[in-house]
Amino acid sequence: MVVKFGLLGPLVVHDGEQPLPVTGPKVRVLLAALLLQANRAVSRDALKEALWGTSVPASADAALANHLTRLRRVLAALDHGSEERLRTVAPGYQLLVHEDELDADVFEARVRAVRHAHRREDWEEVRRETALAMPLWRGAPLADLAPFADTEGPALRVHQLAEARLQALEWSFDAELRLGRHHEAVAPLSTLAAEHPLREGFHRRLMLALHRSGRQAEAFSVYHRLRRSLVDELGAEPGAAVQQAHQEVLTGEPAPRPRAHTGLASPRPPFQLPCEGEAFTGRKAEVAEIRSLLGETTGPHTHIRPVVISGMGGVGKTALAVHVAHRVRDAFPDGVLYADLRGYCVHGARTAHELLARFLSDLGLRHDTLPDDTDDRALLLRAALAERRVLLVLDNVRGAAHVAPLLPAGGPSAALITSRQLLADLPGSVTVPLSPLPEPDQHALLAALAGAERVRHEPEALADIMAACGGLPLALHIVGGRLASRPSWPLALLAKRLTPHQGRLETLTMGTFDVQGTFAMSYVAMRDSEQPLEREAARAFRLLGRVWSGHQLTPQSTAALLDVTETRAAAVLDVLADAHLVLNPEPDRYVLHDLLGEYAWRRGEEEDTEAERTAAALRLLSWYVTALAAASLAATRETQSPPPLERETGVPLSLPEFTDDEEAIRWTAKELPAIRDALTRAGELGRSDMAWRLAVGLFGYAGTHWWTAEWDACLGQAMDIARAHDDTLGQAWLYRRMAVAHGMAFRNEACLAHLRIALELFTARGDVLARASILGNMSSLYLQIEDAERGLAHAELSRDLYREAGNTRGELLVLTRIADARQLVGDLDGAAADCQRAIELLRTEGRWLFLATSLTKYGDILRGLGRRDESFAALTEALGIRHRMEDAGGTADCLVFTARAHHHFGEWDAARATWETCLELARTHNLATRIDESLEGLAALPDAD
Repeated sequence: MVVKFGLLGPLVVHDGEQPLPVTGPKVRVLLAALLLQANRAVSRDALKEALWGTSVPASADAALANHLTRLRRVLAALDHGSEERLRTVAPGYQLLVHEDELDADVFEARVRAVRHAHRREDWEEVRRETALAMPLWRGAPLADLAPFADTEGPALRVHQLAEARLQALEWSFDAELRLGRHHEAVAPLSTLAAEHPLREGFHRRLMLALHRSGRQAEAFSVYHRLRRSLVDELGAEPGAAVQQAHQEVLTGEPAPRPRAHTGLASPRPPFQLPCEGEAFTGRKAEVAEIRSLLGETTGPHTHIRPVVISGMGGVGKTALAVHVAHRVRDAFPDGVLYADLRGYCVHGARTAHELLARFLSDLGLRHDTLPDDTDDRALLLRAALAERRVLLVLDNVRGAAHVAPLLPAGGPSAALITSRQLLADLPGSVTVPLSPLPEPDQHALLAALAGAERVRHEPEALADIMAACGGLPLALHIVGGRLASRPSWPLALLAKRLTPHQGRLETLTMGTFDVQGTFAMSYVAMRDSEQPLEREAARAFRLLGRVWSGHQLTPQSTAALLDVTETRAAAVLDVLADAHLVLNPEPDRYVLHDLLGEYAWRRGEEEDTEAERTAAALRLLSWYVTALAAASLAATRETQSPPPLERETGVPLSLPEFTDDEEAIRWTAKELPAIRDALTRAGELGRSDMAWRLAVGLFGYAGTHWWTAEWDACLGQAMDIARAHDDTLGQAWLYRRMAVAHGMAFRNEACLAHLRIALELFTARGDVLARASILGNMSSLYLQIEDAERGLAHAELSRDLYREAGNTRGELLVLTRIADARQLVGDLDGAAADCQRAIELLRTEGRWLFLATSLTKYGDILRGLGRRDESFAALTEALGIRHRMEDAGGTADCLVFTARAHHHFGEWDAARATWETCLELARTHNLATRIDESLEGLAALPDAD
């Protein structure tokens, strides 16, 4: 049987493999009107009334013809054009629907079978037929076709179908009670009685189920609540059937004994899967993997390991499990059992003890033969499954202990489990992790739900919607459902409502679909846990959302945020990752999903004080200041650093360790977005001492990334903060570093002006090392503008101050500037000697960034001396370092000197190729000076046009 048309929920057309898009609200209404009268002629007037109500426009005939043409295209795709489904029949049109193709017809046939079995008191048949009927019900019929569904004819049909469903449910609970399944009937009957407070049938059966489960007081409460509702709402007393049930409770009448039945034989294998949603999209790799793991194509004696689908709330675990289970059902001829274990339900999870009773009953073992001990029941289930090939779909599992008693112990039966936990401690299991949907699948899902033509017309709004939903199928289904039920809405309107922190979580709620509620189940369970580590993880989740949502954290930075040790922070992060409350995209790096981050932000706003949040933020900012200072020192080995920040944490900070400057620069580049946010947050909190240290700490990173202008922006922002707080020490360091930034970008006048201000400020502070460094920078600037005399003079002043301070390393590093000055005045031998001494020191210390700069200079000096091979060896080594460090600006510098060397030695083809490589790189990164030099170099070649 393949249901091809669905009315029991949103309108759907399915070709047996996937849903077919039926776009346009009028076409959908037209199809629904024809399906409600399937195989019967529907007049043109009736169709026009369905489409336009009483306000039929003058152009209705032409419009109707257009809508019919579009509908024919959909129907042609249904059968690949092999059959004409929509026929012109006087006085209108007839839609041909075969047996078992319309879900409403199949549903009503099943309900009739339930009715007949109920009359025969064949309770097993009642249960089987109900289990086949209920999965067809996807929601309120024609749920997406208001106001058409509210008109007289469709509304009557919807009421008939809804009443048939409720009646079949009542009959099914008669079967449960007659078969002795009183305990299992209580929970679903409680839900139905709450949903239908005036329906006596559900209340009567709930009273009996409670009474026969030994819960008389609750049974009386149900009766009195029903009576009060009936009297208040209708002015009537409960009917005779309810009064009879009440009398049974009053007299303590025992439950009728179930029909005698022994053994494990079941006349028909159970099939309990929920109905699959019509818009399941993507997950092809996961589907293939799970089907393989479930042993779909293996023999009957193969041992199948439990398969766990694990992921965050709303990521589509249940949908995937149900989708796969429907496709492998033929591989499990002895049945498919399904249970929602409600692992995160606020009303408590379902117990293995309860479910073992249900599963054994489903497989044929009656309650009066069941042991009271859970382990003994588990043994019976394993025995029942040992020689059978049954698939158990166990949904929404809380933990390994929650589900372990329900699993088969080897053999051909299989278990497919969904959980928000990794369940790494579930013996023998294999996990299939589920991530948010990739963009193509998000697009396809929204197109299936809201119409492909509609989403295609607003690509920018569609992109905003997908970004706001973060790839979560739950969020996308809510958005798609809203759009389908509001055909007049532009996508831009919904995109605006999904703006983060401006009502997005409220918008992502529709009926029982609720993103915020889904997240709350995981969070509240952790917050209210009896385990201290889980409660601490809940606090960390709040602080992550309120303080640092959107950026990756490590155990080291998290330790500062929480003011705990790195080991404790790692344990907390692992608890959050196991529960999928944080993502773990790479080893030791954790980040909140965008939607989870907003939810965590709210929890932090409501549950933590402002003082707690501020203290946590300052601890984290102090960690970034200290870690960045360590990275800058590793990258530059600078002889003087800013004074350290006073500690904000109670425990010592755990910092990253860097083996060389390359590793330090890569770390800084990766953390740059977080560092920029930290700088902004420091300003907001009035902490100029943190803000300027963060900007200054980017010095090492800027050596290879100065051309991105990121450092300029951070320095400028920090300077504004320092001035606002009259922070003179911060201003001194910022002027010093801003001068370096200007110099690397060849903004020579600005560089010199900032150096002079910095020199004045540090001189006033009596800081000799700072003066030595700044004079060295002045030397570099004068040499850059080819003023050899002042360049050499300032280099020698810098060297003398380093000697005065006893700083040998600083003194040696000035050698590179003296070498530049000697080269500029033509003393190439002296320049080469000085440069070689500096290179030896830098190579010994592993200072690759400065080594690359010195090798480039050395190669250029050797070029002037005519030592070709040595020149290119130095330049090649420098270029290799630049490439390895992904230093675009430094690479361009090195290419300029290499091209000049080729030109000098008459190697025209090599010079041209090098200039062209440099030009392409410079244009890619907008390096204006290098663009000009490359063009001039190409023009200077002998064969240039």
